[in-house]
Amino acid sequence: MARPTVRILSRYILRQHIPPLLYALAALTCAMLVNQIAKQFGNFVGKGLPWSVIFEVFALSIPFIVAMTLPMAVLVAVLYTFSHLAADNEVTAMKASGISVGRMLVPVLGGATAIGLIAFLWNDQILPRSNHELRTLLVDIQRKKPTFQLKEQVINEVVAGQFFLRATRIDPATNALTDVTIYDLEDPDRRRIIMADSGRMAYAAGGGGGSGVGGGSATDLYLTLRDGEIHEIKRTDPQHFNRTFYGVNRIKVAGVSNTFEATKNDEYRGDREMTICAMQDVVARARQDLARVRTEALASLSAELRRTAKLAQLPPTTTIDTTTPPPSRYCRLLGAIQRVFAPGAAEAAQAGQSPRTVTNLAYTPQAPSAYTQRQRAARQRAAIYEVEIQKKLAISAACVIFALLGLPLAIRYPRGGVGLVIGTSLAVFSVYYVGLIGGEELGDRLIVPPFFAMWTPNLIFLAFAIPLLLSVRRAGSTAHGGDWDELREVLFGWVGKLRARL
Repeated sequence: MARPTVRILSRYILRQHIPPLLYALAALTCAMLVNQIAKQFGNFVGKGLPWSVIFEVFALSIPFIVAMTLPMAVLVAVLYTFSHLAADNEVTAMKASGISVGRMLVPVLGGATAIGLIAFLWNDQILPRSNHELRTLLVDIQRKKPTFQLKEQVINEVVAGQFFLRATRIDPATNALTDVTIYDLEDPDRRRIIMADSGRMAYAAGGGGGSGVGGGSATDLYLTLRDGEIHEIKRTDPQHFNRTFYGVNRIKVAGVSNTFEATKNDEYRGDREMTICAMQDVVARARQDLARVRTEALASLSAELRRTAKLAQLPPTTTIDTTTPPPSRYCRLLGAIQRVFAPGAAEAAQAGQSPRTVTNLAYTPQAPSAYTQRQRAARQRAAIYEVEIQKKLAISAACVIFALLGLPLAIRYPRGGVGLVIGTSLAVFSVYYVGLIGGEELGDRLIVPPFFAMWTPNLIFLAFAIPLLLSVRRAGSTAHGGDWDELREVLFGWVGKLRARL
């Protein structure tokens, strides 16, 4: 008869978690989405964008927000559920019936593990695609009336690699500029720096908005500059410097779009737009580059020593296998699933894999600092993607860690109520995500290994969770007592004892 009772208890505990989990996930996601809308809405209004495009921007932001709020929702659900069970003496009744805290923890860990797996697949499959679509959409939006995106006191790239503009003050409403400096690099044989006291931007030759006139088009930007000077130098004649003063100077910059055009196919993907399998391939190639640079550096050093000793140089015989390492089990499983549901795409991806190649190195003498820079660049490229891989895994595992932390806290301090849920959640989330952001920065800079950069917050909270679990498993640990005064005594009571001893 014990087995049906245990099953009923497990289902009961899991059912108690579902409403607060869904509510916390929805509330936290909506709160962060509203914050995102409040920060970004002003950047899109006034650019003539369709409302569907603005809605798409915020819709594509939801997957990233959910990736952050899902572990939060697990902690809130566990704290809320078990604080209510403890306050209603249900935990005491379970213990009196011979059900240990460890047995109560089993369904919680099972549910948290299932959510962690969902979070992992979400972060690895859905999030990179939404990030890619969002980045592409934002780039397309920036191309529409890019003058709206110009920032004050910053060198803005108006035309890629050709035309740069800096202004002390920019009025987006009137497109008025103050204290303008323009760097014109369009002509490869001539460099011009144009300065003006003030100016105005427009997409029509007459100075107003709308479609271009006077031979221009909607993709041409017109600048009317006042009271300035032009500095010009030719590369073919660097000894001569031309300086021209003007009262009014009108400039047409061609090829600046004022129409929204959606990008159809953007192949470039950053680390946050790639799946784990794709990033593992990049890491493997970076490590191959690192091995190649090390081999070249050793060969160069050997050649220099032989040259100093006046010995004959040896022919380059070292070879490096540049074959892409075999995929992990997870990637093979995904490949098998893709072959079942999308055989065409799977065959194309397999055809695009690099065949086995062996490179015979021919060494080019370089300065030692050049080899050091190349090694650091390869290590940093590998570290950036390894950090992102570990971040996906760590955030998914946080669901289980937060469940381990929330259960003993809720049982130990049942009279904390909603204050315990909100206060503990805010404290844990703040510490966790600050540690996550700081760890990512340290990992990208090669200061901390990628694993510890991303997993340190999880390990810290796990170190707190295990002693708490052991304490609530003791026979004397009941649901009685345990309010905010006791929690404060546990956290800060040692300060008074230390003062008394001193």
